[in-house]
Amino acid sequence: MGNILLGIAGGSGSGKTTLANKLVECFGSDEVSILRHDNYYKSHDDMTYEERTKLNYDHPNAFDTDLLCEHIRQLKLGNPVQMPVYDYTVHNRSKEYVEVTPAPVIVLEGILIFAEKELCDLMDIKVFVDTDADVRILRRIQRDVNHRGRSLDSVISQYLVTVKPMHEQFVEPSKRQADVIIPDGGYNEVALDMLIQRVRWQLRHHND
Repeated sequence: MGNILLGIAGGSGSGKTTLANKLVECFGSDEVSILRHDNYYKSHDDMTYEERTKLNYDHPNAFDTDLLCEHIRQLKLGNPVQMPVYDYTVHNRSKEYVEVTPAPVIVLEGILIFAEKELCDLMDIKVFVDTDADVRILRRIQRDVNHRGRSLDSVISQYLVTVKPMHEQFVEPSKRQADVIIPDGGYNEVALDMLIQRVRWQLRHHND
């Protein structure tokens, strides 16, 4: 089928999800399917909760890239896939799955998707959301405390121990893979409109 894969990367709390949701609002759920990189964290059923809390979730090796690439290929072939569901409260994959159906636009969003060449090679458009670090950490604190059952101390500790150094080592350098860099993600209306027009053009091009 004539679909395109749009990758949206950027640091934690940069506004990737907001941008992805704005694209769904514009094109509609029938036109856009979304894959969340976080849902492809590796399963660690063999570990205790305490052991899982000590893992580095901001390194590329934390993700099941092979499964994600296979799911992307299946969607491009027109086949639905069963996307895993990650449970942040227990630091592990849940037993549930979400069916993702093929659509003209497939959006993949995540902090480290540009750090994997195999993923980049599957993308038609690569967008990096560039947001100031102080804004990102404040958004992360608000999200993790209010919606993911984390304590303030644990969020700050994780940010200092893994999130910040991994951002500097992997996320920031991956910006060079981007076709487009958007400051403030979905809150940048001018850039959002330009991206929408580009996606429309790409869809026409794919369907010719």
